[in-house]
Amino acid sequence: MNIEGLSLYAADEIQVQKTEKVAISIVGLGYVGAVSTACLAALGHRVVGVDIDPDKVEDIRAGRSPIHEKNLGKYLMKGVLNERVTASVDLIKAVQETDVTFVSVGTPTAQDGGCDDRYIRQAARNMAKGLVQKDDFHVFVMRCSIPPGTTLNVMADIIAKTSGKKMGRDFGVCFNPEFLREGVAIDDFFNPPKTVIGAMDEKTAEIVKSIYTPIDPSPIVTTIDAAEMVKYVDNVWHAAKVCFANEIGRLCKPIGVDSHEVMGIFTQDTKLNLSPYYLKPGFAYGGSCLPKEVRAVAHMARDTGVSVPMISNLDVSNQAQIDEAVRLVRETGAKRVGILGIAFKPGTDDLRESPALDLMARLRAEGIEPLAHDPAVNKDTRIADQLAYVRHGNAGLQTLAEDLPTLLRDDLNDVLSASDVLVVCHATPTYREVVRSCRLPVVDLVRLFDAAPTDVAVQGIGW
Repeated sequence: MNIEGLSLYAADEIQVQKTEKVAISIVGLGYVGAVSTACLAALGHRVVGVDIDPDKVEDIRAGRSPIHEKNLGKYLMKGVLNERVTASVDLIKAVQETDVTFVSVGTPTAQDGGCDDRYIRQAARNMAKGLVQKDDFHVFVMRCSIPPGTTLNVMADIIAKTSGKKMGRDFGVCFNPEFLREGVAIDDFFNPPKTVIGAMDEKTAEIVKSIYTPIDPSPIVTTIDAAEMVKYVDNVWHAAKVCFANEIGRLCKPIGVDSHEVMGIFTQDTKLNLSPYYLKPGFAYGGSCLPKEVRAVAHMARDTGVSVPMISNLDVSNQAQIDEAVRLVRETGAKRVGILGIAFKPGTDDLRESPALDLMARLRAEGIEPLAHDPAVNKDTRIADQLAYVRHGNAGLQTLAEDLPTLLRDDLNDVLSASDVLVVCHATPTYREVVRSCRLPVVDLVRLFDAAPTDVAVQGIGW
């Protein structure tokens, strides 16, 4: 629903034609808390904003915005005039008088670079004191950016121990990340890119879903840990995009290319560039294009004296994924390893810069003998034609070229019978069925299953 552009009164009239809504308290009246106070009131909720700063509390009570944010003051004033918005310094009382508490306190960087959770702990103790004095089920919704585990192991744990009440029976806990951009936060609230609800129990999830129904009837419901991590992943990805675009800009300028023209074209591709493609954890990249072109761009930057540390370190990160695969195999103690899929991706016989070959070469160097199967690659595959292309690239194919025909097996059963452990490099139906039926330990580099079979020892590389 696009509320931006409607009058404040019209927005309220559309949203408030519902049954009685839960009363909400919001702890922390900074950026997220103040915006949430105003917008939830516009959806028809009675909202109590809570903060230890009396100036912020007074601003909210008066319908003034405590921060500079487009239309926030107008929404707050409307909420105050409608008697849906009030504010207080008394968190204990606010919990007693509401059904749901949103926690939006600060989580600054700690001295060691981690997350400082002191304000969460302080809020949790007071929320617990409020919970003690009520009999109704209360939901606590964490909104802060925090490491996975913090909602349950810090906030919920303190609430349970301090109140003597039981999570799931007396109170519910949820993590509900916000995706608000400063300057357009009101519009983002009413038109969210996604709504994520991490909850421990169905009752809690349903209560929080009901709050967002007017603006998003199909929220994503997941675990609390996943919801916590999504918030970090979103922001790190945004930072990565900024750095990537800036590196392209620095590189384009000295060679006379319009970087905005380049990136404008780049972002029009929503099939590959701006899509889920390439954004699923798995094995390292390879093939005839990605490795050589990453090196080419890094070389171009060196030649022009431009620093592009993100691009220059992509291969370092890629090699780290191969290192992790080697470590997982090494930990099995296996002496013979069956490699399922050796081309750089399924459905091709292209071995150029295949990470599977790098893995095989590394294992052989450590005294672990690999055997391999790939339906598209056999002893007649023209390896020599591909060797010339990668003589200055990664060493996997060069190292194995002479011996590769002796390491390949056309019959998959020959690999299974001779191996101590399987390493799966291609997610194909054939290999998926093999893993389901075999009794060998498996190192899965490609996420064969959403949920691995319980009777097979499957170790994933990133899951």
